[in-house]
Amino acid sequence: MSEENRRFALAERPQGLIDENTFTLETNPVPGIGEGEALVHVKWISIDPTNRTWIGEEPTYLPPVQIGETMRALGLGEVIASNNENYPVGSLVNGLTGWQDYTVVSDSNPLMVVPDSAKDAPPATLLGMLGMTGCTAYFGMLEIGEPKEGETVVVSAAAGAVGTVAGQLAKLKGARVVGIAGGPEKCAWIVDELGFDAAVDYKADDWKTQLKEATPNGIDVDFENVGGEIMNQVFGRLNINARVALCGLISGYNATERPPDLTNFHKLLINRVKLQGFIILDYYPRFGEAIRDLAGWVAEGKLKSEQTVVEGFEQLPHALNMLFKGENKGKLVVKIAD
Repeated sequence: MSEENRRFALAERPQGLIDENTFTLETNPVPGIGEGEALVHVKWISIDPTNRTWIGEEPTYLPPVQIGETMRALGLGEVIASNNENYPVGSLVNGLTGWQDYTVVSDSNPLMVVPDSAKDAPPATLLGMLGMTGCTAYFGMLEIGEPKEGETVVVSAAAGAVGTVAGQLAKLKGARVVGIAGGPEKCAWIVDELGFDAAVDYKADDWKTQLKEATPNGIDVDFENVGGEIMNQVFGRLNINARVALCGLISGYNATERPPDLTNFHKLLINRVKLQGFIILDYYPRFGEAIRDLAGWVAEGKLKSEQTVVEGFEQLPHALNMLFKGENKGKLVVKIAD
């Protein structure tokens, strides 16, 4: 075990994409543990859109990371010392570890012990398909979206971590799935490899026409990850009694100006649409249920998992910008230790 704990601390709140001034890299002694605590060696860190919202000035579902605090993030690690029977040495845990090599957990500051149904999965998968990412798609699509056989489901950010899983889950329910992604390569990938029925390239000049042609009978379920003009156009094609699972609004997370108003918001009223925003932490007590089902579908070959892996602790800030530049397919993770 190293005697040093590297961490990225927030130095200033960014305007737009993060840069070299956003974080400072610090080195401190590895923390000790007291009664009821355990020490976790963090080995993998998840890169998620919510990372960017946490370093803004406005509170979200969690308070903003304060200047000087360790950057908040989900991670996966191994318990290497323990004074708590709930965290045996050698067990894998995931949760809010932060951008650091080591973190201390306890019953009042818990992480989730990886369940037996998933413990043999590749580490990156435990932060993706079989982690909070998969759970987000599972509850958002199946419990809020409730896709039915023959319905049309649209998933924005469809080549991203949550979108790839959400679209495949809708296919499991017999829906016709249209993914919105950036660039011909990603559009081809979600159709040819993940089984989406059609794809819309939002980077193409004619993407609005593509959306209309891909949804000739309207849209019954919108799994919304992006917001902005993409969401506005989807709203304009919602059917009566459609459902919208509002998972994220990634298009505005780095915006320096107020986004334009929605011109199709009235469609929610006219078509009696159910729109529900959700925060995945609300479902935390049921993660075991979701992971068990997801692991079973993966084992049966009904779900495919894709990860983009970046190696090196120092690459964490760069990896966060990769996410907003669309430089990943599937789940984006950073490996920081063997």
